[in-house]
Amino acid sequence: MKLSEYKSYDDLPLFLNAEMVAKVLGVSPSSGYELLHEDGFPVLRVGNRMVVPKDAFIRWVESHTGGGG
Repeated sequence: MKLSEYKSYDDLPLFLNAEMVAKVLGVSPSSGYELLHEDGFPVLRVGNRMVVPKDAFIRWVESHTGGGG
C-alpha cells in the first residue's frame, strides 16, 4: 500500500480527480480510476471529466469504514 501524502481532510481540494482519490486511499492510480466507475461512488461528471466533491468523498469513506477517517 502506498502512503498518502494527505494528512488530513482539510488538506484536500474542493474536488478530487482519480489520481487524488488514489493518493488519499493509498492505492494505485488504476484502482482510483476503477473506483470512479463503481456504482454508488460519488462522482460528478463535468463534460468528459470525472471529479469527486470533497464532502461526498469524506462521507463515502466514513460510510465504508464504520466512520473512521
